[in-house]
Amino acid sequence: MSDVTGELLAVVTAEVGRAVDADTDLFAAGLMSSLVSLEIVTRVERRYGIDVNGDDLDLENFRTVEAMAALVDRLRAVRGTRSAP
Repeated sequence: MSDVTGELLAVVTAEVGRAVDADTDLFAAGLMSSLVSLEIVTRVERRYGIDVNGDDLDLENFRTVEAMAALVDRLRAVRGTRSAP
């Protein structure tokens, strides 16, 4: 498991109030609401110094923690990163 995946598991667990696996479909499990999604996007942007917008906001990028980690890795590679606060 990558560091990003581990960190995102902790974020998602805190937001949804229960432990999940990296491949848990958060929408199918009824754990992801629009408010939770927005909070996770905000935390991901802040933590990893990336901007999530446009096509990146596709639900498929937030369906699982693995998908979120892949999005973070992809955006960091394409757009570069800044130091996390």
